[in-house]
Amino acid sequence: MSRLLTTSACVFITLLLSSCSSLIGGPKQSSSIYAPAPTTQPDAAWPQVGWSLEVAPPQVPRMLESNRIVVSPTPGELQVYRAATWARAPGGMVEDIILRTLEDSGKIASVTRQDSGATSDYRLLLDLRDFKADYAGKEMPFARIEVNAKLLKLSDLSLVGNRTFVLEQPAQGSEVAQVSATFTPLLTQLGRDVSAWVLQTGPARTQKAR
Repeated sequence: MSRLLTTSACVFITLLLSSCSSLIGGPKQSSSIYAPAPTTQPDAAWPQVGWSLEVAPPQVPRMLESNRIVVSPTPGELQVYRAATWARAPGGMVEDIILRTLEDSGKIASVTRQDSGATSDYRLLLDLRDFKADYAGKEMPFARIEVNAKLLKLSDLSLVGNRTFVLEQPAQGSEVAQVSATFTPLLTQLGRDVSAWVLQTGPARTQKAR
């Protein structure tokens, strides 16, 4: 398992012709960019609310700040796939799918990014704790995302809710393309789970919260 081969991804951009990709190290190779494409899956049963929300940029550990694809080949060891990167850093992917799912739900008066300048009733704080491929001592890797979410009421800075979301799904193979594709359904589920929790945790009423 010292080398992880790459063929093709469901959604990726080839910068240069590439024959394979492995963990960091070894001879220089051309690079491929992988772009998970999650979809929004709002639920009509979610409560309708009248308050507004701003989504803060996720707090991200240093290892996940870049576009490198992190993999744990053995427990306690972190590496990155060589000649392979994400099109967007993990924090941006997480923020985007949650924002889009809430927008598409039609269940909230307004949802914006924190830096939009809009006045909001609540703020969603996100702590991206994990976003990697993990072998966990097994032959085949699985994708893993862990996010802690906090809902903050801005009028008095009180904490309304706090929950950690952990999602895992086995990859169809050990090739980088197969591993990266596994993050698409995980991000879709993350957007759905966090959005449902936000709407159910805030006050379920149609008038403005303040």
